[in-house]
Amino acid sequence: MKKSLKERLAILSDAAKYDASCASSGTTRRDSTSSGGLGSTEGSGICHAYAPDGRCISLLKILLTNFCIYDCAYCINRSSSNVERARFTPEEVVWLTMEFYRRNYIEGLFLSSGIIRSSDHTMEEMVKIARDLRTVHNFRGYIHLKTIPEASAALIEEAGLYADRLSINIELPTDKGISQFAPEKKPEGIRRAMGDLRLKIEDASEPTLKTKRRKKFVPAGQSTQMIVGADGANDATILGTSARLYGSYGLKRVYYSAFSPIPDASSKLPLIKPPLVREHRLYQADWLYRFYGFDIGEITSATVDGNLDLELDPKLAWALAHRDRFPVDVNKAAKEMLLRVPGFGTKTVRSILSSRRFRRLRIEDLGRLGVSLRKVQPFIVADGWTPHRMIDRSDLRQMFSPQPEQLTLF
Repeated sequence: MKKSLKERLAILSDAAKYDASCASSGTTRRDSTSSGGLGSTEGSGICHAYAPDGRCISLLKILLTNFCIYDCAYCINRSSSNVERARFTPEEVVWLTMEFYRRNYIEGLFLSSGIIRSSDHTMEEMVKIARDLRTVHNFRGYIHLKTIPEASAALIEEAGLYADRLSINIELPTDKGISQFAPEKKPEGIRRAMGDLRLKIEDASEPTLKTKRRKKFVPAGQSTQMIVGADGANDATILGTSARLYGSYGLKRVYYSAFSPIPDASSKLPLIKPPLVREHRLYQADWLYRFYGFDIGEITSATVDGNLDLELDPKLAWALAHRDRFPVDVNKAAKEMLLRVPGFGTKTVRSILSSRRFRRLRIEDLGRLGVSLRKVQPFIVADGWTPHRMIDRSDLRQMFSPQPEQLTLF
């Protein structure tokens, strides 16, 4: 018996939750379907992502289908899995997107898919959805397509004409891991697709001789995702792969998704998921690399096993391991060193550099900038403030470590 559209929406929106390229808002679950209230934070298929300017964007996040001819060990939708299967037609995805949009439920579409028949066939259907939304329905909302790297270059290029962002997921940080857990996928093919896409994006960014205007092609760039904790790679390996991807392919973002154990999993996979804080620390380290001038080796050198400290954020862990670099005089230090002070963000550093051109800064001035004085005091010198020997205290780490919690038996 064919499933209803609502039933398929429930299945295929749930199946899409494992892709981290669209992040949840983190709100508590509220649903009016059983309480008689009004509204819901978790309607089927609706997720929340954030724009660079901080805006929260609601997206319809679904799979075209969770049928798949690949048997990736870490994937809930692998061919050998016994999950309930469903499939949309391209016309149904277009209709759902437009109806959700007209009702002001969403501002865009995030579309992924299992691979059916072949990579090209799947990609053709995804391109058709994006093309029909743009050209037939004049849809101006956001479109993010998760592309199939094995698909033809022509199809991926056509997808870029209609999508705001394309993602080509590398899935695992090492070629060995991909070969072990996803043997149908070829790392060199993934990298080739990323490289081709980068060249097309760069080519489109150049004004044409005729119009002097840039062509619109994947204006939000390309991204990728790596699963954390499935293959045993440490954080240094994961971040090293991210750095190479940023440098080689001009990615806008690398997403990290903590591995979640799945039913009937391969014996090669871990039985428990990594702590969610590990995913959080990787995002913090990624930010330090991209915006704070840190090298990956610096970030991961604080521990001997190549993994990030789960108790402390990576910048604080680095500062505690390099106490000889502190305290820093906020009235004299260069921008590069100010960015390494725990508790100083990029906006704070810009404000400090701007303000000290006119007067010397006191510790109270930093408080007015929104800085956590408790966090920065051991690491800075300001007018009227010196930490004396706080930086050398043996219990400095304990001052910042989370308080131990009493575990319960139930």
